Amino acid sequence: MFEHLKEITYKKEDEFLSQYACFSKNTKGRAVFEDPCPMRTEFQRDRDRIMHSKAFRRLKNKTQVFLAPEGDHYRTRMTHTLDVMQIARSIARVLRLNEDLTEAIALGHDLGHTPFGHAGERTLNRLSGGWFHHNEQSVRVCDIIEKEGRGLNLTFEVKDGILNHRSSGKPMTLEGKVVMFADKIAYVNHDIDDAVRAKLLKIEDLPQDDLKIFGETATKRINNAILAIYEKSNGKNFVEMSEPAATAMANLRKFMFQNVYNEKAGNTENERADRLLEILFDKFLNHPEEMPPFFASLLDRYDTKVVVCDYLASMSDTYAINLFNDLFVPKPWVVL
Repeated sequence: MFEHLKEITYKKEDEFLSQYACFSKNTKGRAVFEDPCPMRTEFQRDRDRIMHSKAFRRLKNKTQVFLAPEGDHYRTRMTHTLDVMQIARSIARVLRLNEDLTEAIALGHDLGHTPFGHAGERTLNRLSGGWFHHNEQSVRVCDIIEKEGRGLNLTFEVKDGILNHRSSGKPMTLEGKVVMFADKIAYVNHDIDDAVRAKLLKIEDLPQDDLKIFGETATKRINNAILAIYEKSNGKNFVEMSEPAATAMANLRKFMFQNVYNEKAGNTENERADRLLEILFDKFLNHPEEMPPFFASLLDRYDTKVVVCDYLASMSDTYAINLFNDLFVPKPWVVL
C-alpha cells in the first residue's frame, strides 16, 4: 500500500547520485532476511536502529579524549560521533554519494569504543593479548551484543563501513571511505579545541605552516578539508584529499598523536583509567559468573577474555567508575 513512498527515494537516487555511489536498492542485504519496510530504504532502517540502540545512547558518557572533564563543552564520544556524521554527510552531498548509507556508518562507527577513550582501548588491547580494536568491537556490538544477543542485523554495506573506518581499513563503498576521512577531520580539529581548552597545548604549539595551509580555525579547517576532498574526488571512483591540505592534515594528526593522544602526552588521568580497567578485567576474568546475566550467558560460546572485554567495552566512564567504587572502595559506616 505504501511501497510507492520508498520508490520515490529510489527514483531520487537514480536521478541525483553519482554512478559510483552505493544505491539503496542494490544493497547486499542482511545476514538474516527481514520483510522490507514500505517507507524506508534498508540504509535508512539501519540508521534508525543504530540511533535507538543502547550502545549509541551510552556514547554520551564515554570519553572522547579528556577523562572526567569538569567543563560542559568538552567533546564526548557521542558529540564526536555527531560531528563525524555531519562532516560525512557534507562530503557525501557534494560528491553525490548516498547520504543515508554514509549517515548510518558514521553513527555506528564507534559503538564498540571503550570507556576512557584512547586510553581504554589501549588497555583492553594490552589485556586481551593484542586483538582488541574498537572498530571490530563495534561490529560485534551490532551483531551479537545489542538487543540482548539478537543484534541489529545491519546491512552488509553499513557493517563494512563500520569495520573499515580506521586508516588501515579498505571499505568496499565510497560512502565508507567518506566516513574514514570524516572521522579524522572531526577528531583532529575538535580535539585541538579541547586540548587548548584543557591547557594541554596552545595554538602556537601546533605546526604553524600546516595550520596556515589547512586553516587557523576549526571551521576553516573543516571547510578546507571538505573542499580538498571534493577537488580531488568529484566524479571519480575514489575518495581522496588533494594537496597541500592532505599533507597538512597528516601533519596535524601526527602532532596530536604525539602530543595529546599517546599515553605519555600529558593526559594525566590515563594511568588511573588504565589501572581501573585492569583491576576490573582481572576481577571478572577470575570471577566471570559475577558479570551481568547476559554477558555471563556468552561464556557458553566465547572465550572468557572475549566476554570480559565485551562487558568492559560496553561500559560508560561513569558506570566503570561507579562499579569500581562499589567493588573496591571501602564504604563508610556508623555504629548507632
